[in-house]
Amino acid sequence: MATPILISYPSTPTSGLSLKQIAYFGRVLVKVSSAKEAEDFLRKNFRNLDVYIDATTISSSGDLVDILNAGAAKILISLDQLTALSQEQSVPSSRLLVNALIDAELDTIQKWIATNAAERNEASVCTSPANVSAAATKLNISSDSPRLFTTYGNETVTEDAIEKVAQQGAIAIVPSQSLTVERNASGQISAAKLISSRAVTDQANGLYATSVTDERGSCLGMVWSSDESIAEALRTGTGVYQSRKRGLWYKGQSSGDVQELIRMGFDCDADCLVFVVKQIGRGFCHLGTETCFGASAGLSRLQKTLQARKADAPAGSYTARLFNEPKLVDAKVMEEADELCRATTKEEIAFEAADLFYFALTKCTAAGVSLEDIERNLDLKSLKVKRRKGDAKGPWAEKAGLVAPQSKPAPAPAPAPAAPAPAPVEDRTTRIEMKRVITSSVPAKEVSDYLKRPSQKSNDAIVGLVKPIIQDVREGGDAGVLKYTHKFEKATSLTSPVIHAPFSPDLMKLAPEVQEALDVSIGNIERFHTAQKGSNDALVMETMPGVVCSRFSRAIERVGLYIPGGTAVLPSTAMMLGVPAMVAGCQKIVLASPPRADGSISPEIVYVAHKVGAESIVLAGGAQAVAAMAYGTESISKVDKILGPGNQFVTAAKMLVSNDTSAGVSIDMPAGPSEVLVIADKTANPAFVASDLLSQAEHGVDSQVILIAVDLSEEQLRAIEDEVDAQAKALPRMDIVRGSLNHSVTFVVQDINEAMALSNEYAPEHLILQVDSPEAVVEQVQNAGSVFIGPWTPESVGDYSAGVNHSLPTYGYAKQYSGVNLGSFLKHITSSNLTAEGLFGLSKTVETLAAVEGLEAHKRAVSIRVAQMKRS
Repeated sequence: MATPILISYPSTPTSGLSLKQIAYFGRVLVKVSSAKEAEDFLRKNFRNLDVYIDATTISSSGDLVDILNAGAAKILISLDQLTALSQEQSVPSSRLLVNALIDAELDTIQKWIATNAAERNEASVCTSPANVSAAATKLNISSDSPRLFTTYGNETVTEDAIEKVAQQGAIAIVPSQSLTVERNASGQISAAKLISSRAVTDQANGLYATSVTDERGSCLGMVWSSDESIAEALRTGTGVYQSRKRGLWYKGQSSGDVQELIRMGFDCDADCLVFVVKQIGRGFCHLGTETCFGASAGLSRLQKTLQARKADAPAGSYTARLFNEPKLVDAKVMEEADELCRATTKEEIAFEAADLFYFALTKCTAAGVSLEDIERNLDLKSLKVKRRKGDAKGPWAEKAGLVAPQSKPAPAPAPAPAAPAPAPVEDRTTRIEMKRVITSSVPAKEVSDYLKRPSQKSNDAIVGLVKPIIQDVREGGDAGVLKYTHKFEKATSLTSPVIHAPFSPDLMKLAPEVQEALDVSIGNIERFHTAQKGSNDALVMETMPGVVCSRFSRAIERVGLYIPGGTAVLPSTAMMLGVPAMVAGCQKIVLASPPRADGSISPEIVYVAHKVGAESIVLAGGAQAVAAMAYGTESISKVDKILGPGNQFVTAAKMLVSNDTSAGVSIDMPAGPSEVLVIADKTANPAFVASDLLSQAEHGVDSQVILIAVDLSEEQLRAIEDEVDAQAKALPRMDIVRGSLNHSVTFVVQDINEAMALSNEYAPEHLILQVDSPEAVVEQVQNAGSVFIGPWTPESVGDYSAGVNHSLPTYGYAKQYSGVNLGSFLKHITSSNLTAEGLFGLSKTVETLAAVEGLEAHKRAVSIRVAQMKRS
């Protein structure tokens, strides 16, 4: 991966290449005045490039060793420093770059090499351009060896000068201020030309063969480059290549599968360019795979899967539970490490190591740590020149039998017994709070930015994962559904993907208080949705004499209701969808919910299905459940409309099947993570406000909560923030709440009008009004899924039992969609009924408009009838 230059970067840069652009060349030389300054720079930049430290002003050998230990690839030192470091037996010569600018200094190095002939000498040398050939000869450095550097001092650096020393086998040290990646910049050297000057073209087409790899060194594919494409890649910081048919090829410009350029270099003899990139989207290949040689394998494949699951794990999947329960991951890492230690055979060790890698990488992925980060840290450890002894710590050494258990001496007498040490607990001390934004002191654009939801995974990436699942179910039927239920829910004992009514009482065994709560909630939901029938009654009116128009409603015959589940029991969603379907009179109600690992399903859901007269329950979740209901299988009924919330995979599947005309199915609405917006003024109870915010924050780290504080003092704001902190730390899902509140905001506004303007712009799923005279404020609500009015109306009652529906538009869709209601299960049909008099009165109007549109048959359908009237 060598490039023909080493770029020096000043401590206070004013122009030239940025550090990110220097990283494209793989290495940088930074001059420092202290070991701490070097260590700080290495800590921030070690992941991105190889760092050479100019340590010529540092006198202490110990400091030089510390810099090497901190991860410096090489240190540039003087001859005096070389002599001092020679006493440090642990310092490898390969990590040293020695200044020897004149002949006399080259002679000194030559003597040093002879003196240390017992040691293999791999030190690099930095000399002046005029002494490059002499240095190569005296120090026996091959032109193929990247050990010879040259610096220009106060001389002006030119492309010709760099090319001249490159031909002699030396690497030029070039100030970053002298270089540019921009087109036609005067007074600076084109960095792209320096790359091109080293490359060897293909004899057939004059282009440069190029290997594209990921950050771990895995080859993604082979392409071609040109002088122009290299320049564009450096300028844009992306993967840009040369297509032999279409010219410049900006990778991902049409597909969205773009590449972030990490580094650029060569193979060993410079006849193949190497681009190291971060691939974004589906993958590198036009076929949608990660590489042109097929999908990745091993740890790379596991990492890609875990990253996708972190963004949106299928409901009920084990990986989703791991991401939501950090302590479970910690326990599994310890368990698998112990099992690996106890494994003895080759097969057992491989099996247990794979389990340990899985859980360890899950913990890393949850924290945003990638394999690239891990491998870079391994590289950093390999650069240490002084190492710890490496003995196991006491308890672990004892457990493995390395040392005998140490007997504990009798405690010395004490005047009073010491208090027992507290048991270790998770961090419940760091304050949990939301960002505060005072709108009067922040530009409007910035306020709008704070209103944005947390970003979701690329829809293209989600669709790419969902499409093959839908295809499998569509073609494989029951077998396709079972395949994914076995895979995602681990319910391998299931032999049928559905249970049909009547449902066995054994499947509905409930505690009396649970059954009573379900019955009360079902009753309230039924009453509220039955009352909505009035708005859907038949409408009949005469628009003009003899012209009667009407509208009447009919229930959608077959509906599919998706109930998220698996690790959570959600009978509330089953009620919110099943009850209005029953009230509307849908002839066939099909529920779908992921089963538990043993193949069973929550008895609460079965009970609700029984109460609403459901035909069946599909034992599946995710895209496979949506596809099964959309197309039908041997044992699963096809439906006409699919309703219900779900993760991004469910939403993508709903959108895909609704756009497939052969499926003939509609959906209720798109959906995103849960959210709440609370408007509170001076009359609000801080404890109530905090509890409403946290009731949504505990759904998931991608949930968002917004507080709009109307004319509150600092003391009143602090009271709410203190309640949020105290209540959050008392919750079992505290870590999830903390993650949600990290991207949640408190807006401090001056009056209720400004508050409502912000709320309507955000269009929340749940809007809670904890303000004076809240009923009057409802008049200003323009966009919201559901509104909760006053201090005694927590959002929880809407989720379960008040009677309103909790299936609501999220992610701003409240601007376009209603929540689920009785009308969601109805279709409206219109009719016209004209008398002869009525048609005669409209005939001229219709004939005129049909003639304007050039639709003669439309016109004749009227004129023939009118002629018949006249003959009669």
